[in-house]
Amino acid sequence: MDELHHLVQVPYLLEIIAFLLSVVVIVPLFKKIKVSPIVGYLIVGAIIGPHNSGLIQDAQGIQHFAELGVIFLLFTIGLELSFERLKAFSFLIFGLGSVQVIACATAIGTTALLWGNTTQASIIIGLCLALSSTAMVVQLLTERGEIATKYGRTSFAVLLFQDLAVVPILILLTVFGSEQQSNAFLNIMLALTKAVIAIGVIVVIGRFGLRHIFQIASHTRNIDVFTAMTLLTILVISLATGLAGLSMALGAFLAGLLLAETEFRHQIEGEIEPFKGLFLGLFFMSVGMNIDFALAFEKSYWVIASVIGLILMKAIIIFVSARLFKIKTSDAIRSAFILAEAGEFAFVVIGQASLTYNIIPVPVGQFMVVVAGLTMMLTPALIFIAHLIATKFEEKPENEHHIIDEDIHDHIVIAGYGRVGKLVAEVLCNEAIPYIAIDHNADSVKQNRDTHKPVYVGDASRVEVLKRTSITRASALLITMNNPKAALRTLHVARQQWPDLHIIVRAQDTQHSEELLQAGATQVVPETLEASFQLSNYVLRSRGFSRDAAQTCIDTLRKSKFEKYVIL
Repeated sequence: MDELHHLVQVPYLLEIIAFLLSVVVIVPLFKKIKVSPIVGYLIVGAIIGPHNSGLIQDAQGIQHFAELGVIFLLFTIGLELSFERLKAFSFLIFGLGSVQVIACATAIGTTALLWGNTTQASIIIGLCLALSSTAMVVQLLTERGEIATKYGRTSFAVLLFQDLAVVPILILLTVFGSEQQSNAFLNIMLALTKAVIAIGVIVVIGRFGLRHIFQIASHTRNIDVFTAMTLLTILVISLATGLAGLSMALGAFLAGLLLAETEFRHQIEGEIEPFKGLFLGLFFMSVGMNIDFALAFEKSYWVIASVIGLILMKAIIIFVSARLFKIKTSDAIRSAFILAEAGEFAFVVIGQASLTYNIIPVPVGQFMVVVAGLTMMLTPALIFIAHLIATKFEEKPENEHHIIDEDIHDHIVIAGYGRVGKLVAEVLCNEAIPYIAIDHNADSVKQNRDTHKPVYVGDASRVEVLKRTSITRASALLITMNNPKAALRTLHVARQQWPDLHIIVRAQDTQHSEELLQAGATQVVPETLEASFQLSNYVLRSRGFSRDAAQTCIDTLRKSKFEKYVIL
């Protein structure tokens, strides 16, 4: 017993065990029932937190540690972008982002003022609840493969501005909490100047120095050194922005942007992925720990009314703002709902405003934290609702009414006109085999339409779009989409409508192949295996095998590997 007692004294040992147990149970379980694991993390965090069962008491300490999850998440997002790509939607970041924050903060703050809060408390409440959960939204968009969609980019642009807005909000909190407010404007301007200088210094030093530092780490040929360098870079730049009064997550995003332009991008991404996944899970559990179910039940009527009111108020404002910026109706609806929840920043600021500066009464602060936490728990459901509503407002794609061709028959319908779809179309064209290709990317379609190729804008997962390709007279449907989930959706729709249709699908890997076969694909081609076959062929020939001998060996291997993926 003494030994056990000694072990329990290890800081956060019980919390770590509870978290790891949750990971190995929740992730497989929620994947099986096709629900985001985030919901499971939130529920478990709420159950074991100090407000409910009390199994874990130091929720605040865990939350500070778990914020590394948000830092790693923003870093990986930065890796997938670059400064050039960021410039492409800077108008949305500073235009739509600023309109959303100001409009939502004004509406929420005015409501708080009407309910008897002081002017300072109302301003802080309005600004905090106007922000959304970067971690929640980005992770859900990534899970669904929608981060690169129009509404995904729009939502991310708004979230980036919200991260920038953290700076003036924290400054304002300090100003309201201080006894001397005569130099408030001067303090705000000095802090903003400091923040801008810090970002400029990080970008300049990072652009000229990071590549050389990682080259040194790479030359050691030691994976531990490379991983340590990656973690060190993320944490140092995050710390630098934190010291400058900016969000640490914003610093991690900057680090990702800087490294995205180097040749080490893919290696870094692979090294950081496990850290991101685990710390994000811990972060979502820490969010759940802030939810006091006792208070929620005690004031259930007002809590429910406040949660619904906050979500509807933000959704309406964001929708109107997005439409003002020429975002199409369906995308505006999706962005409005996915950004309608409160964010994790509310826990930090409202806690400080209540306990440190006495700006917000403690009971009001606790109530707001519960409302913010519950709205975050509802985010996966909000995405589902948004898609249901948005589909009713889907605009008819350009050129879609021109797709149908009464004379075409025995043709191939290509769903997805990316690099793979284009290559297949070229082969078909050379062999004089008719085809019709559809893709959701209007710019790509326009380039090909200019050369009079039969390529059209359309969503292949919609029955009416497939019907316009004369699919009932087609010899096969070829699905070559990059997005695995979009390919699976298209396959489901096509197989349900046309049970006898020959459907060939491009798969990412063997796991994706299994899913596609279960969904009814006739033939599946895992591109990772094909790449391996090609590489193996060249390796055999470099070892002295003749062309025919190498090809025979590869054909035998291909047959054994593909036998389970091909139904003839």
